[in-house]
Amino acid sequence: MDMVRENHKKAGLFDNYSSLIRKCIFSVLSIGPVPSHIAFIMDGNRRYAKKQNLLERDGYRAGFSILINVLRYCYELGMKHITVYAFSIDNFKRRPEEVQYLMELMLEKIDELIAEESIVNHLGIRIYFRGNLKLLSEPVRSAVEMAMATTACNSKAVLSVCVAYTSTDEIAHAVQESCEEKQDDIRERDASNAGHYALEQLIGVADIDRHMYMAGVPDPDIIIRTSGGTRLSNFLLWQSAGCLLYSPRALWPEISFWHLVLAIIYFQRNYFYLKEKKKQA
Repeated sequence: MDMVRENHKKAGLFDNYSSLIRKCIFSVLSIGPVPSHIAFIMDGNRRYAKKQNLLERDGYRAGFSILINVLRYCYELGMKHITVYAFSIDNFKRRPEEVQYLMELMLEKIDELIAEESIVNHLGIRIYFRGNLKLLSEPVRSAVEMAMATTACNSKAVLSVCVAYTSTDEIAHAVQESCEEKQDDIRERDASNAGHYALEQLIGVADIDRHMYMAGVPDPDIIIRTSGGTRLSNFLLWQSAGCLLYSPRALWPEISFWHLVLAIIYFQRNYFYLKEKKKQA
């Protein structure tokens, strides 16, 4: 028993020391510009499992543990928005048993995220699930809605989890809703005899922005895709015109505090270039 207490004491001291080191490094980084919105394409869970001779499901579990660490680091650095690409619409085409397991894992991890003692509630992070949620099974959709309702009062940061999501589906959805919105205006004006309302009136960028799954979230400052990939894989295509893409070679479950530090330094080195480009646009 004494040995167990001693190990817990050592672990606590190590955690406190690590936290102090992070705070010191983050305070230095905070002298320069820091992203307010960072997005992650969490690539490499299956390859990590193969590399470590694990079951695929264990690779995904390891990936979730890393996500919790990354959330803590982003919060400590003062980021207000974190977005993760958790499950693409295209992922439904994978082996049925893999899709089933991922849905079961999602249910399990949602319960952990909204637990009263979870890091999400401890740090005051609000969760949004963004995507074509109608494609999810009823149990998963109910859990997703519960998570959003349970964390609705959290206001210190926002975690957007993109599930059943592709950017092309998001854009098509936004255009469709914008068209329906315009049609409603036409009907109302006709009913009130307010005069002819031009059918050829164009839908503007602001209309589409308002109906995106990511509506209300500032565009990402930097997208990090792990495992060295340089493709966006149909993720935030509409929102990423003015952001950086950073591609560390580490697989998602291998991502560490230091990878995030290097990503911030990369952002700071390119900040004024991006700022100038946005002015020109």
